[in-house]
Amino acid sequence: MAAINASLDIYAAAGMARLRQKSERLTGYLQAIIDAENCPHIEIITPNDPHRRGCQLSIRMKNGDKSLYTWLSEHHVVADWREPDVIRVAPVPLYNTFTDVWHFSRLLHEGIKQLHS
Repeated sequence: MAAINASLDIYAAAGMARLRQKSERLTGYLQAIIDAENCPHIEIITPNDPHRRGCQLSIRMKNGDKSLYTWLSEHHVVADWREPDVIRVAPVPLYNTFTDVWHFSRLLHEGIKQLHS
């Protein structure tokens, strides 16, 4: 129980309102930098409205398979795969930073370039 109490203390100190605000900003930033690349191989299918998407983005791989997800996993990205062609990523506001999100976007586009060259 001590570990659970310690984790609850961290959440209480951060405050749910502040965590949700950071979550919306992290996910919005991720969407903006992915969209800015204007990559023809991917499409964000999560709703644009932050109140409808939670903290995750679902990225559809157009005409894709699991190879990009596998490549990202090999590069230490923790994400989720949904058949037939969706990678779900969720920057967690308690411990992910805007720098983490930026690094992920660079890896995402590096993986796309390597797999589609």
